[in-house]
Amino acid sequence: MAMNSHLDELERRHQALEREIEEAIAHPGSDDLEISELKKRKLRLKDEITRLKTTLH
Repeated sequence: MAMNSHLDELERRHQALEREIEEAIAHPGSDDLEISELKKRKLRLKDEITRLKTTLH
């Protein structure tokens, strides 16, 4: 069960980053470096989620 709750938390963080990226892109003059860092964090979370899902199955 602990693994599932951890996975749920990672998915919530992934979705929050997606919203944050969308907001940053929607604002003119947003910092491209910041958006790039957010995308990298989102990708790392996705990789971790995929790894955990693989170990659960």
